[in-house]
Amino acid sequence: MDKYYGQTPLWRAVDKGYEAVVQLLLRRADVHPNCRDKAYGHTPLWQAVDRGHEEVVRLLLQRKDVDTNAQDKYYGRTPLWQAADRGHAAIVRLLLQRDDVDIESTDRYNGQTPLWRAIERGHDAVVELLVSVGAAAMSGMP
Repeated sequence: MDKYYGQTPLWRAVDKGYEAVVQLLLRRADVHPNCRDKAYGHTPLWQAVDRGHEEVVRLLLQRKDVDTNAQDKYYGRTPLWQAADRGHAAIVRLLLQRDDVDIESTDRYNGQTPLWRAIERGHDAVVELLVSVGAAAMSGMP
């Protein structure tokens, strides 16, 4: 683990989008897929989503012990919230395939849901995906 940032080898490989390295590391029993960096509290899944690394997200989601609702340290934003913010429709689709994703999660900053954020950012494809799985249109309104 990096002493300053608290990043593990898995976290760093995810951040860089190194699919082969991520796949290799995820096979190891001593690799913890929910480790957080010290600066922002981002998990590897959160970081992969933020960076738009679709294949890395797919690899991480294959592990049942990956926390799909892990919130960042400052704003309480989940991977789905971040994917909606960034407009990563393919990643939103991957996340929504898991039964454990909270589609109504709100951030601590202004109470926005992923749907609200996607609407605010003008990400039509993400809005369509979230509405198709029943995201509430009236929740998360500031």
